[in-house]
Amino acid sequence: MKIAIYGAGAMGSVLGAYLTKAGEDIDLINHNVAHIEGLKKNGVKIIGTVDWVVPVKALLPQEMKDKYDIVFLMTKQRNNHEIVKSLLPFLTKDGVICTMQNGIPELSVSEVIGKDRTLGCAMAWGATMVGGGIVELTTDPTYETLTFSLGSFGNVLKEKVDEIHRLLSIMGQTTIEENFLGARWAKLLVNSAFSGLSAVLNATFGEIASNKESRRIVQKIIKEGIDVAKAANIKVEPIQGKDIVKLLDYSSTFKKWFSFQIIPIAMKKHRLLKSSMLQDILKGKKCEIEAINGVVCAYGKKVNVATPMNDLIVHTVHDIEDGKRSLGWENLALFQ
Repeated sequence: MKIAIYGAGAMGSVLGAYLTKAGEDIDLINHNVAHIEGLKKNGVKIIGTVDWVVPVKALLPQEMKDKYDIVFLMTKQRNNHEIVKSLLPFLTKDGVICTMQNGIPELSVSEVIGKDRTLGCAMAWGATMVGGGIVELTTDPTYETLTFSLGSFGNVLKEKVDEIHRLLSIMGQTTIEENFLGARWAKLLVNSAFSGLSAVLNATFGEIASNKESRRIVQKIIKEGIDVAKAANIKVEPIQGKDIVKLLDYSSTFKKWFSFQIIPIAMKKHRLLKSSMLQDILKGKKCEIEAINGVVCAYGKKVNVATPMNDLIVHTVHDIEDGKRSLGWENLALFQ
């Protein structure tokens, strides 16, 4: 099958390097001219938790000519309708898109291409763009940590699902989820807390978990998401073998104490990670806050569960984007 990674930024370049290194024929596509030029000239250089240089096939969108059987979509999802429409001429008749974006993006993709040609994948690892073909893997590179949860809300051809499962399994542990919404929600619980605060505080996940004040806010944000999921009858699936609800939900003083203690341990392998939202803000771009914390808020309204911490994260990030507030730890006072 002909395969492409569209939106091959930090994480897409890492995935492309892993697959290419294993002998797969993958096109890495990105609109960032300097990044593509770096990839063409030197290959993907991965720093951080690994030290690799892998020659890859890299293209700008305007250089696309082939039709693809599978496209891994790794752009920001703020413009999904337009991006997916632009990809239609480059898909085979039964070609599928596997969205590897944050939040729950399958709906917006399937509105253009249909549920039976849309797969979703939740990734539990992170990377940071350095530039010019250089990216930093910020997660422990063990196979059990570089995980993928794969699923769909339609009836995608089995041969496509099997091929995507095979490809992703080259890099990390890959699970096909029957309860895919529950798998997406598990990643959303982590992202809403750590990615949201990372974008507000200009901090790594490890810094947030280590600081007792920010860790208390993490607790509250995750608790809100768990309460919303319960009210919406969403069964949250384990992530990297860990049952988030069992570990971090609480209704007693002891359970609250236990969840507080476990957070730094749970995030140890991801301590160097900076959220993609923070990376966007630092570059002066609008971020995906509405697709992450905003999703928890929207679901909360539907099921009449208050989400004040998530609401405040969304409001604060918009203030930062609009220049009304600066990034930094001083923003922690807003959540007290």
